[in-house]
Amino acid sequence: MKCPGQDTRYWKGDAIFEVPCPNCGHMVEFFKDESTRKCKNCGNKVINPKMDFGCAAHCKFAAQCLGELPPELLAQREDLLKDRVAIEMKLTLKKDFKRVGQATRSARYAEKIANAEGADLAVVLSAAYLQDVVVAPEGETPTTGEKVAAAKAILEKLSAREDLTSEVCEIIEAIHTGKKLDTINYRTVHDAILLGELQGHLKKAPEKAESFAGELSPKLLTEKGKELLQTLVSDVLKDLENARAKQASQG
Repeated sequence: MKCPGQDTRYWKGDAIFEVPCPNCGHMVEFFKDESTRKCKNCGNKVINPKMDFGCAAHCKFAAQCLGELPPELLAQREDLLKDRVAIEMKLTLKKDFKRVGQATRSARYAEKIANAEGADLAVVLSAAYLQDVVVAPEGETPTTGEKVAAAKAILEKLSAREDLTSEVCEIIEAIHTGKKLDTINYRTVHDAILLGELQGHLKKAPEKAESFAGELSPKLLTEKGKELLQTLVSDVLKDLENARAKQASQG
């Protein structure tokens, strides 16, 4: 079955058109269903400006439907995946606000570390969001295998790339078994989860910030993670000092 938007039976007179190459200005002829064309004058790959790539950003059959997808579209697919993973995490955990909060904090730190260390955002954010997304009966602790399976099911539901799904699952398994992987993506997720957990603890016991930081610092595997730890502790201590000063002035 062909997507109606790409089925020639539904085409009209504007199905074939020309656009100037953004590199040299030479006119490039497009058929409506072509995602890219190579400029005959300069060899530049030109993206079809009239094609709606919206559905292809999330459709698992996009490559077959549209042919070779341009890098811009592939990047868009990864961006959409991150957002959809976050939504699926919240839908799965529902009112388990503790785990939703932990996953959200971890993802925020993962993004900051990834941008500084050069990690793959789609991989690390997916792993951070899906690190503990199993819904287990009250009083029962999910196994590592169940956590990995739950993450895999969500990524497959969202039609994530097989290699991305495989790496995310490998990272989650390593995190929960204590196994260390020699990849920047693993180190990013590892540090992000620890920082997210620390932030949660400090909301309840801000006066222990320096003690907690001293214990956590040697465990961090990235320079950005260590930098974020110092920033977190500094901010918590500053807020604590301000709160005490306010209380003293009111007393």
